[in-house]
Amino acid sequence: MASFTVPTRDQVSAQNQQLFDTLQKGLGFVPNLYATFGLSDNGLGAYLAFQQSQTKGAFRAKEREAINLVVSQVNKCVYCLAAHTALGKMNGFSDQQMLQLRAGYADFDPKLDALVKLAQAITETKGHPATELVDAYIAAGYAQSSVIDLILMVGDKIMSNYLHSMTNIPVDFPAAPALESIEA
Repeated sequence: MASFTVPTRDQVSAQNQQLFDTLQKGLGFVPNLYATFGLSDNGLGAYLAFQQSQTKGAFRAKEREAINLVVSQVNKCVYCLAAHTALGKMNGFSDQQMLQLRAGYADFDPKLDALVKLAQAITETKGHPATELVDAYIAAGYAQSSVIDLILMVGDKIMSNYLHSMTNIPVDFPAAPALESIEA
């Protein structure tokens, strides 16, 4: 695997330096994954804008974290699993609930269950989920229009999952627990 080094503020373009400053101010640090997007003069800004646009979509913060967790699990992205486990806790999920979400179900919330099952299937099948899963998602109370927002959310997470997979930069969040620790 190629060796990638997380760039510092001084190693990125002036435009990305401003974005680093904004991230530093808002988050208290620049996560390594975002910094790595900064290797590209347009990558960091484009990714942050795309990611920010997802907050205007059909899903609440908890639903977005559920999608992020299941997609990152399918793609085996240890970086995103660590980051979204931390964010999932901030959004009120218990450790057990997050393990369920990563496993592709949510017995604690039927609507969320339909969401993560469809998100998992979209990711695993590269956009060809079973019709029954789409029907169950709609029957759970999601609008047909939200399918587009779900595809965008899955795409967002795939981008960051793939970036980490290809760069293997250090994870700067506490490690997510192993999925095997879930109790059936």
